Amino acid sequence: MSVDINLLGWREARREKRTRHVHLLVGFMVTLGTIIGFGVAQGYQMALDNQQQRNTHITRQVRQLEADIRAIQDYESNLNRLEKQIMVFQELQSGRTQVVQVFNNLAESLVDGVYYTHQELIGQSLNVTGLSASNRQVSDQLRSLANAPAFDVPKLSEVESESGGAGRRFRLSVILKAPDSLLVTEDDSGENEA
Repeated sequence: MSVDINLLGWREARREKRTRHVHLLVGFMVTLGTIIGFGVAQGYQMALDNQQQRNTHITRQVRQLEADIRAIQDYESNLNRLEKQIMVFQELQSGRTQVVQVFNNLAESLVDGVYYTHQELIGQSLNVTGLSASNRQVSDQLRSLANAPAFDVPKLSEVESESGGAGRRFRLSVILKAPDSLLVTEDDSGENEA
């Protein structure tokens, strides 16, 4: 008596169960891989978007800085222009007092018997033409100009006799001293007068 046992059905059921289990596992892995891939792609996309936002922000800031630099350069050029104008105004202001000082010194240094017929200021050089009765008066006039606080040592360029021998026509040039020395002289003379 032999008993026949049929194991094929049980093996078949186990095989189908394992196949289903493998299919579920493969489906789960594919789904998990898809989710991970999508997550990684989204992560890269978010990082890329963040970097693009940063780049846009940096570009905007660079443009703003360039505009600020241009504005600063404009301010600097305006500042330089204004400084030049202020220097011109200061030179004109100091020149006003210098001209007055020069004429005062010319008048104070004039020796009796000497007359100026023409004065010409070219830069810092004053050219003077005048008349005197004698050569001695011309020499006295040169000494008087040399002692004046507004002038350096004068240089005589020409002495001519007037027609008929009545007098001498002379030409001289003298360099003006710096305006600072004139201001010191003015202050000193004001202290002496007080």
